[in-house]
Amino acid sequence: MEHVLRTDAFLSEAMAAHGDAVYRLALCRMQRVQDAEDVYQEVFLRLLRDPTEFDGDGHLKAWLLRVTLNCCHSLWRSPWQRRAPLVDQAVPLPQDEQAAALWEAVAALPPHQRTAVHLYYAEGYRTEEIAQLTGCSAATVRTRLHRARTALKGLLEGGTDDGQEEPLPQPAAGHSPAR
Repeated sequence: MEHVLRTDAFLSEAMAAHGDAVYRLALCRMQRVQDAEDVYQEVFLRLLRDPTEFDGDGHLKAWLLRVTLNCCHSLWRSPWQRRAPLVDQAVPLPQDEQAAALWEAVAALPPHQRTAVHLYYAEGYRTEEIAQLTGCSAATVRTRLHRARTALKGLLEGGTDDGQEEPLPQPAAGHSPAR
């Protein structure tokens, strides 16, 4: 069975609209620029070949982010990844010192917590939407966010934890829910 490839216009529009989100999530998850670029390329190659009919822009974005997570997972499990030397490479951080310190601390979190924080705060998804994207329950997402906030507080305050949790900034405004 042969599938017809999507048009260049569709692919260009998808890359323009959601390419940054795909790349940021891949970079957040993989923490290496080369790996994030590989994942980005693989995600859009899969979109080119996939026959899925999308019910709107939100559905397309959710599909892209789910495929991004799957590609990151596949790359992380690959034998090549285990043999590749770790290169000390700086991930681009925001210019604002406080924001840079925060996202540097986020980079130190375990992958599942880092992903939840990125999708919630950077992409503006609700916990229920993150649960659908990551294939876990909403309660698990809330637990990961809680543990991430606690860990970030400890990292940003130099390891002191008085039990009081300070909230992170609110999620990105203007987000339309994913389907």
